[in-house]
Amino acid sequence: MEETYKDRTSLVKGAKDIAREVKRQAVKKVNKAVDKAQDGYTQRSYNRFQDEEDDDDYYVQGGNYGVEANDDEGSSEATEGHDEDDEIYEGEYQGIPNVGQGKDGIVALGQPMHDEYKDRHELETERKADEEELAQQYELIIQECGHGRFQWALFFVLGMALMADGVEVFVVGFVLPSAETDMCIPNSGSGWLGDIVYLGMMVGAFFWGGLADKVGRRQSLLICMSVNGFFAFLSSFVQGYGFFLFCRLFSGFGIGGAVPTVFSYFSEVLAREKRGEHLSWLCMFWMIGGIYASAMAWAIIPHYGWSFSMGSAYQFHSWRVFVIVCALPCVSSVVALTFMPESPRFLLEVGKHDEAWMILKQIHDTNMRARGQPEKVFTVNRIKTPKQIDELIEIESDTGTWYRRCFVRIRTELYGIWLTFMRCFNYPVKDNTIKLTAVWFTLSFGYYGLSVWFPDVIKHLQSDEYASRVKHFHNEGVSHFVFNFTLENQIHSNGEYINDRFIMMKFKSVTFEDSLFKNCVFEDITSLNTYFRNCTFVNTTFYNTDLEQYKFVDSELINCTFFHIRTGCQISFDDDYSAYWIYFVNFLGTLAVLPGNIVSALLMDRIGRLTMLGGSMVLSGISCFFLWFGTSESMMIGMLCLYNGLTISAWNSLDVITVELYPTDRRATGFGFLNALCKAAAVLGNLIFGSLVGITKAIPILLASTVLVCGGLVGLRLPDTRTQVLM
Repeated sequence: MEETYKDRTSLVKGAKDIAREVKRQAVKKVNKAVDKAQDGYTQRSYNRFQDEEDDDDYYVQGGNYGVEANDDEGSSEATEGHDEDDEIYEGEYQGIPNVGQGKDGIVALGQPMHDEYKDRHELETERKADEEELAQQYELIIQECGHGRFQWALFFVLGMALMADGVEVFVVGFVLPSAETDMCIPNSGSGWLGDIVYLGMMVGAFFWGGLADKVGRRQSLLICMSVNGFFAFLSSFVQGYGFFLFCRLFSGFGIGGAVPTVFSYFSEVLAREKRGEHLSWLCMFWMIGGIYASAMAWAIIPHYGWSFSMGSAYQFHSWRVFVIVCALPCVSSVVALTFMPESPRFLLEVGKHDEAWMILKQIHDTNMRARGQPEKVFTVNRIKTPKQIDELIEIESDTGTWYRRCFVRIRTELYGIWLTFMRCFNYPVKDNTIKLTAVWFTLSFGYYGLSVWFPDVIKHLQSDEYASRVKHFHNEGVSHFVFNFTLENQIHSNGEYINDRFIMMKFKSVTFEDSLFKNCVFEDITSLNTYFRNCTFVNTTFYNTDLEQYKFVDSELINCTFFHIRTGCQISFDDDYSAYWIYFVNFLGTLAVLPGNIVSALLMDRIGRLTMLGGSMVLSGISCFFLWFGTSESMMIGMLCLYNGLTISAWNSLDVITVELYPTDRRATGFGFLNALCKAAAVLGNLIFGSLVGITKAIPILLASTVLVCGGLVGLRLPDTRTQVLM
């Protein structure tokens, strides 16, 4: 009976398998000798897999990842018809040990020592050896599964999540001017919106990255994207500025977990020779998110007719429509993620062998069916799982109430995340963490700092050019005249306006100084950056205008009447060319990274990650010196496109290196910490570079080039991971 099971081939028909299985079960019930022999084999198999000296026996010729074939290890039964009662997996619960085994605390001769007799150092040593063995075996399994339909499906699902992260970065800058005007935000609070989103992303990256190493990549990504989508959608309807900041804070907190979790997730289903290239292709979705946000802003926000109001208390303008549209990639990723499995590499790391095996079989079968080879059998039947070390956590006795249980659970999870984070500074990854910290900080500081500085410089150049075209009118006298056209970019000094009518007009950047208005009528007036300084109004009527008190600076109003004055902040920038220009500049800057994305994807596995990282950062630093020649809008836009195109290769290679340098149990945590550091460096760069706009070019150029070149040189000191398996 036993010899029959050992000699059968891997392609036995399903009917024969079932018949033999039924016969074997019948014989087992009446033949105690067979049962005893089977139990003896089981014990020997279990002992052999506990022995660390047999590390090289998990992969043998013929494609089976097992030590030797037995009656339950036929190739055809690797996928169906095998006896789950007799299949013994490493790390699986083996039942209650024999009473005589280890009696009175004495370990039987020839039997493995139980975990309770080992100290923590010995357990960690065994786990490390198991992890090294698993890394080699898992690489062979992924190669057998192949690269095909499953990886491409996951590629687009995770790409939508990464696209949502790119949208979140751009949406703040696009809605900031309109939101400030719509919500009457004072200048003192206008900078909070951009900073609050980055603050949320910084905290979210650290938290969700750590959680992904505790509960799984898929579950962590589902929760964080759901948080982002909910609060992003809610922020489009709130009216108060404080509540709007609250929603954008939690929206940023949710999306902060996208980058570390997405790259950790996708890297764990890729073979070594595919990892660098396909992770670089995945980075393109961040660029697509920026292009999507720019295009939607260009198409939606300037159309102020796309709005409605419910009385005077609720206003829904076009920028709110834009916020809803920008939440669509996040919603799409959440829906698609529900159909994807957990990372099998993570499941093996936490000892869930059977679940990981089923997912790996699903990957194999999906790819084989897509190739037209559905008959090809998944030959893996046993995978090494690292030894699980129980963490002793002190729990207070008073946990009867639900809120106490929630508090203890949250505190326990946070403490676990912190412990995992501290392990990122233990040998042997400590040096890599320090070097990666320097590279991430310098690249983020230089990139985000100049990314803010470029548009501000362009707007400063526009403002200077606009101011140079201002028209001056002195000592003009106008009487009995009807003004019904637009006045723009003008300064009127010492004028007299007698019995004039200003009807259905738009004032854009118009200033009246030391002028007299007598017996005049202002009706249906819309104004922007318009002020009356030291003027006198006599017997003048104002009807349905937005000329509020603050627009009359040191002016005197004598016997004047105001009817239906529009108070508050009014969005009335129809035909405003600057809005289109800002979106167009960002669109070009984002589109400029496309060549860099393609080049990095094609060359990532050929020239190496380190060469691309160091070379890209050094070239980006050198390109900063061309800013000396940026004296016009077109030249600055060209410099912006060149700079973005060079730095994107550094970002792509840094993402690949980061996921490959950290082991599985710390991969998302380490990536999350570095991504949080990236957001902190971005805020610091925005503050420093933004304060230098219009003052000097020397400091931003020297500062950006110095940090980029230094970061690139540090990056060249990182270990090369091109030929390494995923730890």
